[in-house]
Amino acid sequence: MKLRSIELALPDPAGAAAWMVDVWGLFPAEVRGHTHYLRGTGTMPYLVAFEQSDEEFVRSTTFTCSDAELAAIARRVADKGWPACTVTSADPGDGAGLLVELPEGTILRFLAGASQVAPIEGFAKASKRVAPVKLTHVVFNSADAELLGHAVEDVLDFRVSDRTKGMVFVRCNDSHHSTAFARAGFASLNHVAFEMDDLDAVMRGIGWMRDNGFAPAWGPGRHGPGDNVYAYYIAPFGPVIEYSTAVEKVLADYRTGEPDDWTWPEQRIDQWGVSDKDFAGLRVAEERFRCRRDWEAQELAI
Repeated sequence: MKLRSIELALPDPAGAAAWMVDVWGLFPAEVRGHTHYLRGTGTMPYLVAFEQSDEEFVRSTTFTCSDAELAAIARRVADKGWPACTVTSADPGDGAGLLVELPEGTILRFLAGASQVAPIEGFAKASKRVAPVKLTHVVFNSADAELLGHAVEDVLDFRVSDRTKGMVFVRCNDSHHSTAFARAGFASLNHVAFEMDDLDAVMRGIGWMRDNGFAPAWGPGRHGPGDNVYAYYIAPFGPVIEYSTAVEKVLADYRTGEPDDWTWPEQRIDQWGVSDKDFAGLRVAEERFRCRRDWEAQELAI
């Protein structure tokens, strides 16, 4: 199973798409109706979809999977009684599967039979620009992160990799986390992380963003859980987005870490301790995009 994309609704999809292309470094994939699809340099047909809507919300976060994985998820979702419906994707990459609503309203989409595309070249170093490869993780705020961690293990066959005082990190393959649930006290989108080629690409990305008038809201730094390098920004259209690289690969028998395993010296919140964090600005941005179900739940035919 792989994380593929996130689908967002907002009032100005064309403006959001233009900024993500001109500044953040994504590439146009397609425009279908009023929905703009943007891709990275990797093999996913798109990473972000911006759909026109009067209000901001997260329509779904999409994972691609095998037919067997999809069938198993459908059985467990039906047994648990979670709201779900079958869906045939009208997005680039096609595929068919399920929309599933988690206990706090987070909506995930699972597609089997989805296609990929040929990778493309990014930017030359001389341009000073950088290009994300793919999504590496999508993190959600949660009123009860432990509840969701246990729920996705039991029903979706995900695995909790680590628990900290702030988050429950969850994986769906050998990447340390493809999603996580922040102990925020409310349910919403926390941030969307884009995988960069390497550390140099993250640092050059920070330089390019400064050239365009954007300083990191947090970063650069290196996290403990996942061991990934990061630089967080608040996009002008609302959500928190991240340049990231080198998320740790873990084996199936990886020991789940607990909060006491992830402590830092006073005045430090990551391994490097070289950057400040805009707690207030990030908090406001993290509250903006909530998940919304605009489909009717169905009784799944198993």
